[in-house]
Amino acid sequence: MEALSQKINQSEVPLKLLLFIDKRPNSGEQIRQIRHHLKRLQGTYPFRLDVVDVGEQPYLAEHFKLVATPALIKISPPPQQTLAGSDIVSQLERWWPRWQQEVDAELALPPSPLTNHTSPSVLDSITHSAKLIQLSDEIFRLNQLKEEFEAQLRFKDRIIAMMAHDLRNPLTAASIAIDTLELGYARKGFKNAQLTPELTGQLLNHAKTQIRTIDRMITDILQAAHGASAELQIQPQAQDLNLLCLEALESMKSKFQAKAHKVTTDIPEDLPRVYADPEQVRRVIVNLLDNAAKYTAEGGKIDISALHRTTQKVQVSIHDTGPGIPKENRERIFEESFRLQRDQEKDGYGLGLALCQRIIRAHYGQIWVDSVCGEGSYFNFTLPVYQG
Repeated sequence: MEALSQKINQSEVPLKLLLFIDKRPNSGEQIRQIRHHLKRLQGTYPFRLDVVDVGEQPYLAEHFKLVATPALIKISPPPQQTLAGSDIVSQLERWWPRWQQEVDAELALPPSPLTNHTSPSVLDSITHSAKLIQLSDEIFRLNQLKEEFEAQLRFKDRIIAMMAHDLRNPLTAASIAIDTLELGYARKGFKNAQLTPELTGQLLNHAKTQIRTIDRMITDILQAAHGASAELQIQPQAQDLNLLCLEALESMKSKFQAKAHKVTTDIPEDLPRVYADPEQVRRVIVNLLDNAAKYTAEGGKIDISALHRTTQKVQVSIHDTGPGIPKENRERIFEESFRLQRDQEKDGYGLGLALCQRIIRAHYGQIWVDSVCGEGSYFNFTLPVYQG
């Protein structure tokens, strides 16, 4: 025993323990009991104890794959062993004699020529390993940020390149309408036979529609520039969905007329009020109607309907007779900036449907598309029923 003690004193203490703790109030008493018991055992057999706060060194906890604290780990001599749960003290009582035997057996072996007193401690090695894990995670996180920033830069470059083309069309149309009005009144005022009150009203309405289109495009661009994580300002209130649909249809009237679209509605008069932000939901309906008008050929049909789907949800559906959407793309069309290959030359940024999805989700609703290629699409979304 004396020789064993001398051996222990001349070399690093071979029994090494790690106690993982946290700062939760309800684990404080258990940690105190474990510390007290280990202090009593220190007098019977030498060992090294390192205490690790998982809040300060989470990567050490990750290295040992801990799922709960407190936990006591014997890291040396091998094999490694973890004691966890609410009865660590009783487990320690049971395993302590076995750990002593393992130490005695290791000390009885001749020293390895590969190790000496200058070798790094097991804990130092573990800490180094944990730091490597941390650095690896940090590199992964930075690479993700780099990819996100590069995607944002590409997106903004695309926006700048497309703005000149897409904004010019409605801006030119509005300018022509206003110039026509200005020239007509500058020459002969109201007596100009070519500028009747009816034509004046049509020109004014056309200019207003184009200006609203520009405003909507700019709003969508600004919203998208903040990224998908930007918070939408939703101010829900009891709202007449029928009225919202009619307002959206009225704002799109000139577009429907330009392509001779046949527009029908099927909205029950007894439809319950929804709990929604009127401005945001109007944006959704207008965006969906705008898409329907864009992709429906001249003389095609566009339908908007609503039904009381459940006691808690109202469903709105907008149907068009456009080309439809391939099955493999029906989920992706709601992604930021995603556009079908066939649509690359069309006006728009691919922002509308992504924004619609964000608005509907902010209302705890769902949005999806049912479509058959060559036969058209049904864009559907749900809103909560007002329970007041």
